[in-house]
Amino acid sequence: MAEAEDTQDTAGAAAAPGAGTGAAGDGAAGEAGKPAGKPIKQRKNGLYPAVSDELAAVMKSGWADTERRGLDPIPQADRTAARRAAVSARFPGERIVVPAGNLRTRSNDTDYPFRASTEYVHLTGDQTQDAVLVLEPLAEGGHAATAYLLPRSDRENGEFWLHGQGELWVGRRNSLTEAEQLLGLPCKDVRTAADDLREATGPVRVVRGHDAGIEAALHDKTTAERDEELKVFLSELRLIKDEFEIGELQKACDSTARGFEDVVRVLDRAQATSERYIEGTFFLRARVEGNDVGYGSICASGPHATTLHWVRNDGPVNAGDLLLLDAGVETTTLYTADVTRTLPVDGTFTPLQRRIYDAVYDAQQAGIAAVKPGAAYRDFHEAAQRVLAERLVEWGLLEGPVERVLELALQRRWTLHGTGHMLGLDVHDCAHARTETYVDCTLEPGMVLTVEPGLYFQADDLTVPAEYRGIGVRIEDDILVTESGNRNLSAALPRRSDEVEAWMAGLKES
Repeated sequence: MAEAEDTQDTAGAAAAPGAGTGAAGDGAAGEAGKPAGKPIKQRKNGLYPAVSDELAAVMKSGWADTERRGLDPIPQADRTAARRAAVSARFPGERIVVPAGNLRTRSNDTDYPFRASTEYVHLTGDQTQDAVLVLEPLAEGGHAATAYLLPRSDRENGEFWLHGQGELWVGRRNSLTEAEQLLGLPCKDVRTAADDLREATGPVRVVRGHDAGIEAALHDKTTAERDEELKVFLSELRLIKDEFEIGELQKACDSTARGFEDVVRVLDRAQATSERYIEGTFFLRARVEGNDVGYGSICASGPHATTLHWVRNDGPVNAGDLLLLDAGVETTTLYTADVTRTLPVDGTFTPLQRRIYDAVYDAQQAGIAAVKPGAAYRDFHEAAQRVLAERLVEWGLLEGPVERVLELALQRRWTLHGTGHMLGLDVHDCAHARTETYVDCTLEPGMVLTVEPGLYFQADDLTVPAEYRGIGVRIEDDILVTESGNRNLSAALPRRSDEVEAWMAGLKES
């Protein structure tokens, strides 16, 4: 990694434009959203002398014109415009503020990779840090949308080569003109956003939790209750996916399927190392074909498969055990898959592993069959849980009848979790939607949800025979509700136990 910038005042350098509305530290935008008015600082570490006037002058000139012209809008630009129109119709006469968020420190002067807020991405298609979408109410009705963005580094300003967020440090940003062409909406310098919002009159709503600077600028203009209403509406706006979103989710599932194939091909190497080899193998596919993984991959081998969110991925991978792999590729547009397969490490299920796996498969089949337009959202969960309860009674692990087991939810000792959730830009999408529009809703075409039943017998569970202990099985697919029923977006991956074995054998031979 290159040296971080100095913190010694440099001679002859102009003021840095800053790192956005809520950033802090050297070279940031000072008070929330204000342009920085101080010289760029560099760390006094003895490696670099102060910048001379001559060097500052030299760095201003001799650069080619790289402005891009005639850019085509991003593919989802028409979709984002329609979504903003829906927000405008829901909140007439009110100013709506949706921040993208700021960088978060990982350690000292290094940051976590930036991921723009879901609400901002859904309404703009943009993914840049420190940005803010503002919907300004118009006197004649409706709203004027503006994206406040950090503009491209000015070559007349030392920021582009002296500041840690400058162009020569982290890469070129779009100019505001370029951004306008790409996003299909007017763009302004984000360093003016907070001052513009401070001066605004009338009712304002802001999506909280992403940009402290913007929230501070609006502290006397908003209320938590009103802002929560906005967050709820934006969450519910994502319940039904449009054609672009469905296409992106299909891409995510297709890449995820290839990532699972990659893992099967290297299971021998994972056995020689650890679950980390599986995690790294899948991550490579996610980075090559998408933006990232959509969530921390669960690479749980042996008894780790009974821990629902095992993301430490530091355990051994042993022949004879099962590998529960729960992972999803996030596309470059930030839509994520969420798929789970439970695989025999050596390619063949033992009789008991197959019995448990087949029970989960049958439960998932029942759950998927219940996903259709007009069905209650809860139907697929109840269908899957009934099958699992029946098997647990059949195996003598629970005392029947099945209706009693379901009424008392006794099966949950081994099923533990719900059978699915909405999917989209967030792996657990639409999480702020109201109960009546989500878990109590009626399914509609365009909804995408996971169906993921499981059985988990903990290694220390003395209520089950010893041979069950340490076995965990989950099978998960991403299901689109269609006009006539449903479509499994992740169907490229086999699910039936015999098909899984044949698939694994074929991959290991290839």
